[in-house]
Order: sequence, then structure tokens, then C-alpha cells
Amino acid sequence: MPIESRRDIFQAISDPNRRQIIDLLSGEALTLNAIAEKFDISRPAVSQHIKHLEECGVVEIEQRGRERFCKVNPQSLIPAFMWLEQYQQQWIQRIDQFEKHIETIQNKDKK
Repeated sequence: MPIESRRDIFQAISDPNRRQIIDLLSGEALTLNAIAEKFDISRPAVSQHIKHLEECGVVEIEQRGRERFCKVNPQSLIPAFMWLEQYQQQWIQRIDQFEKHIETIQNKDKK
């Protein structure tokens, strides 16, 4: 996966408002107005967040009549999950090794 693509995805999910938008859209497609109503920030600010998510491919916008509906594109998050998974496995192994080390020390102290 190219670093540029990874950076875009991580930038998209780095902001708490954008993560909340993704959470909202994970259940159903919503209009821009419906999304904006859920936030205590200005509508233009919400639109900017949605634009950023759209540019990164995380959100898709579909015109239905006069309304614009936003929906999550879950496939766009797969590269980020795959990148993180390699580190997850490394940290799980390190934590397991650390736990074994602690158990060894505790067992020596009991003797």
C-alpha cells in the first residue's frame, strides 16, 4: 500500500468529529443536514469534514433528488486495518513475552 494512501486514510480518521461522522454513517446513509444536526459545530465545518472523508474515499455522496446522502465506504478502511494489524501482532507477541517474564520472576520469588 502506498504511503500517500495510508496517510490520507489516517488523516481522515484522526479527527474526532470525522470519526463520529463515520460512526453515524455506519448504520445508514444520512443527508448532510441530518449529519450537521448531530454536531455542535457549524454546518460549513461539518461539510469540510465530510469533504475530507470523501476525498479520502471513506465517505461517498449520492444525489437523490434535491438531497445529498452520505454513506460510508467500508472498503476504503481496509488498507488502514491491514497496516495496523501487522503492529497488533507484534505487540501481542511482546505482551505475551512480557507476561511470561513476569510469571517467571514471580515464581522465583515464591521459591
